[in-house]
Amino acid sequence: MVGMKILAIETSCDETALALLKASGGLRAPKFKVIKNLVSSQIEVHRPWGGVVPNLAKREHIKNLPIVFEQIFSNPKYRFHRVSSTKSGQIQNSKIQIPKIDLLAVTVGPGLEPALWTGVEFAKELKKNIFPKVPLIGANHLEGHLYSFLLSQKTANPKSKILNPKIFPAIALIASGGHTILLKMESLIKWKKLGETRDDAVGEAFDKAARILGLPYPGGPEIQKLAANGNPEAVAFPRPMIYDNSPTGKYEFSFSGLKTSVLYYLRDNPKADKANVAASFQKAAVDVLISKTARAVREFKAKSVMLSGGVAANAYLRDRLREASDKMGVNFLVPPMDFNTDNAVMIAAAAYIQNLRKKKYAIRAQGNLNL
Repeated sequence: MVGMKILAIETSCDETALALLKASGGLRAPKFKVIKNLVSSQIEVHRPWGGVVPNLAKREHIKNLPIVFEQIFSNPKYRFHRVSSTKSGQIQNSKIQIPKIDLLAVTVGPGLEPALWTGVEFAKELKKNIFPKVPLIGANHLEGHLYSFLLSQKTANPKSKILNPKIFPAIALIASGGHTILLKMESLIKWKKLGETRDDAVGEAFDKAARILGLPYPGGPEIQKLAANGNPEAVAFPRPMIYDNSPTGKYEFSFSGLKTSVLYYLRDNPKADKANVAASFQKAAVDVLISKTARAVREFKAKSVMLSGGVAANAYLRDRLREASDKMGVNFLVPPMDFNTDNAVMIAAAAYIQNLRKKKYAIRAQGNLNL
């Protein structure tokens, strides 16, 4: 597999992630071979606080980045000295002999700016001290999610080296803790944003509803676990904007009211079965996501539905969106489970395509970067 070897860094939130992979095929048939993929989670650090604390995330990234970097190259045939960092993330003792790479990529946004800066500064130090001749490229975290479907092997014709033309046009749903975005994709590099959340992202609503229910952080997996034992029809929670067919609202989302309705319901029904509440909340949120996605598929005669982002790890959402896609007769594309939550493999994939397009993002933290 002749191609480009990419080292990618992801620190947009509370996971310190690095990945080394080989990319080839160009824009017509991009292929990725993961050489090594490591993620250092901070869940236990943030759990007592009920959510991610930016300054704690920054501290953990500064501590973990040199360690994970060293582990990426922990192969007997590679020789290196230990890498350490100062409080500012500067590399010390960086006399390292490592395999040649062709591209160094780092997430520049969107995300928590204190967390993003740690990755950006670490990447700059790697560029300065270890990879002086290697191009450094800033990557968009959302493009990473968008392109993560390419990490599945089901997107190319078995007898062709060209990306399956039956995939496009596609409707892509990015559902995460920070974003809920619906896109119409004409091709791998051409898309139009149809709508996004006006307030809470769906993943944020899951986390907040979980906190209201007294569940630990992160709330998404806990809601799913509790909901498995509940009745999704038990509580008639609202489906915000599900029937809004106006030009400005039919592909927009709003989840803050749904979350608040959980708060009020439990206030008025303190003895309610929490499993029923969790199941009813989950169904309400997923109903909205599926309704909007299906509406876009029908309007734009899409051939595929793409699901990505941290909330794509929710089995209930995956199963129901797959079922809806099957009923509409369209492809359903979702990344392997390991690549739904934040990771550096998807950042490398985005950087590869971005590099081919000669698209550039400034190498600085951009917390509000969008598509």
